[in-house]
Amino acid sequence: MPTAERVADLLSRMTVEEKAAQLVGYWAVSARPGEEVAPLPDDFGEPPPLDDVIKAGLGQLTRVFGTAPIPPAEGASRLRELQARVAAGNRFGIPAIAHEECLTGFMTHTATVFPCPLAWGATFDPELVEEMAGAIADSMRQVGVHQGLAPVLDVTRDPRWGRTEETIGEDPYLVGRIGTAYVRGLEGRGVVATLKHFAAYASSRAGRNMASAALGPREYADIVLEPFFLALREGGARSVMAAYVDVDGVPATADERLMTRLLRDELGFTGVVVADYFGISFLESMHGVAGSPGESAALALRAGVDVELPTIRCYGAPLVEMVRRGAVPEKDLDRSVARVLALKCDLGLLDEASDGAKDGSADGSADGAVEVAGAVEVDGAVEVDGAVEVAGVRRPGGSVDGVRPGDPIDLDPPAHRRLARRVAEQSVVLLANDGVLPLRAGRVAVTGPLAAEPRAMLGCYAFPNHMTARFPDLPFGVDIPPLADALRAALPDAEVEVAAGRDVRVTDDADIAAAVAAARRAEVCVLTLGDRSDLFGRGTSGEGCDAESLALPGRQAELADAVLATGTPTVIVLLAGRPYALGGLVDRAAAIVQAFFPGEEGGPAVAGVLSGRVEPSGRLPVSVPRGPGGQPATYLHSRTGGPSRWSSIDPAPLFPFGHGLTWTRFAYDVLEVDPSAATDGTVRVTATVRNTGDRPGTEVVQLYLGDPVASVVRPVRWLAGWARVRLEPGAAARVEFTVHADRTSFTDLDLRRVVEPGRVDVAVGGSSADLPLRGAFTLTGPERVLGLDRVLTVPVEVTPC
Repeated sequence: MPTAERVADLLSRMTVEEKAAQLVGYWAVSARPGEEVAPLPDDFGEPPPLDDVIKAGLGQLTRVFGTAPIPPAEGASRLRELQARVAAGNRFGIPAIAHEECLTGFMTHTATVFPCPLAWGATFDPELVEEMAGAIADSMRQVGVHQGLAPVLDVTRDPRWGRTEETIGEDPYLVGRIGTAYVRGLEGRGVVATLKHFAAYASSRAGRNMASAALGPREYADIVLEPFFLALREGGARSVMAAYVDVDGVPATADERLMTRLLRDELGFTGVVVADYFGISFLESMHGVAGSPGESAALALRAGVDVELPTIRCYGAPLVEMVRRGAVPEKDLDRSVARVLALKCDLGLLDEASDGAKDGSADGSADGAVEVAGAVEVDGAVEVDGAVEVAGVRRPGGSVDGVRPGDPIDLDPPAHRRLARRVAEQSVVLLANDGVLPLRAGRVAVTGPLAAEPRAMLGCYAFPNHMTARFPDLPFGVDIPPLADALRAALPDAEVEVAAGRDVRVTDDADIAAAVAAARRAEVCVLTLGDRSDLFGRGTSGEGCDAESLALPGRQAELADAVLATGTPTVIVLLAGRPYALGGLVDRAAAIVQAFFPGEEGGPAVAGVLSGRVEPSGRLPVSVPRGPGGQPATYLHSRTGGPSRWSSIDPAPLFPFGHGLTWTRFAYDVLEVDPSAATDGTVRVTATVRNTGDRPGTEVVQLYLGDPVASVVRPVRWLAGWARVRLEPGAAARVEFTVHADRTSFTDLDLRRVVEPGRVDVAVGGSSADLPLRGAFTLTGPERVLGLDRVLTVPVEVTPC
């Protein structure tokens, strides 16, 4: 039967309790004792026992793998057992959707840790990010996970925010393109992608986690929402997560205009909206717009939040009671249940394979196969209508990647490590270099607080960092070479001395003295600075680890001053989750290398750049400020938001968005721009880029547009497209962008998305501030009001010449 009819049939036979049960998650593996891994509300109590909950059914199982260290095979076995209990416990035999975090890889012990999202943005390579996401999805699928809580599509607005490391960058087009690629990687392998955090989470005041967001409707539409629109329409994401923040006094979790009228009625989303962890409870305990769990449930359900995560509180008995007494219309409940059941149907969880559990038994038989947790398992998979179904997920093709009980499971296979290395290498940004890099054999000192610290490569949603407070003696589970070890391997003929600090905040004078002494003995010093990522104030970056300014943490600036004062040529390596102010260091450092938490292979990747084995090709997805104050500031500013004689503050960055050096040099010439097009037409912009150096290199050719006269204030320029171009010495390529007029659109005075006629400026170059080619075209004809079918991307063609 069609999905809608199957869902309607189930709904007609369900009680209110059974319906509500489909809207809750359950944290079946204890998230305590120890420090929390989610922002627990003050009044959070223990949920009821699982066996009591599943009598009516269950919507989701929360982080069976990601809550405590567990061997993969044991985790898969535990999930099968839980799913069998869930299916046997309810009269319809419906299993749960199993979800996990997957921001820097499948967040479980022994799984590959990939670079953080800022590093994805630095690659400017959507195809590579899609490949990475596909690998992450493969790991999740083979152990029975259906849904991943990623990607984060928040646009960086204030890098003091601790979760900046989870963002992709400060430009909505970059975030949208890279985030959409990640979505395609997950969804293409059958794993549900969850877009986070809808919306404006990264716009919180002063970069403080969960603070109110202050922004107008045009910024909201043109900056905040654009990546979500792109990922929904071109990525096919089937889930969205509501943000914690309130905008203009309305929490996202209770905002019907956002969650229903905008997301569904205007943007056309038909999937499932899940709450951020405890987000529904926060309507009562944090936002103060509800007076009880039942009132919180009523507000969130009416707004359009379908599922309460991570565990049952508001959408359980309180919601049932509200429906029973008429305070919540049952049609609102049915609406969300229908969405959840439709997704389960899409995942294969309502197929005939689960019929064996409908009589209350945990297993049945079907042609000799065993039915467990809603999936017929025959050698780990079942073929249905030409598709392979593994762990409840139907995937076109015919490949089998399921595992049987007892099978060994490798979540960090060599192919994934190689892929993690590729992403890390492409994400390293060479900010400055006076010729000291690549390093040569000789005496090299490796100093600073992160020189020998493997965790310096990881963000807060990497399992070793996420679980540090609860399991301080936990082995990493994967090999994470620190920079010092990786550099020794990369420079086998060099004499490498390591003087590693012990605290990222550099609290000990002895660490500074040791670094200075090592630098004086060396011909070149590699000084590591940056962050240690953790949660809720336990780190210098990460969720709940916000910064008052963009000054380097602790005494790192003092350490840098002392090392630079030795006169030894010093290469500063930043391993960080946000950009830091480097204005006082850049003129004295011989080179500066930026790596945004580059993952388990980050040490070899950075060492590869330092040694010259790897060509630096990363570009900044966020601007690097000159001074620590003056935030928030991004390159997407108006004329009055940049340097001017009317303000004593100069917000111009030290290194602009899109900046990055290589081992060679590039020159641009021969810009050609179609002179005009209709407001529904296209314009060709072509430029030639040439490698004028003596080494091969990769340039990221960037196209920016500007609107000199518009009906509302517009940014001076915005990124419209880019191309990664690798050239041999002396070689050149012609890069052609096909720009549809829709890419000039914006939200007008009446809050409509429009294309206005008039002049559009064009600039092409190697960063948002290095644009040697300038031109313009004119849009002619009437103003156009755009719909959901507007053109979102700019195709690019590269031709050798």
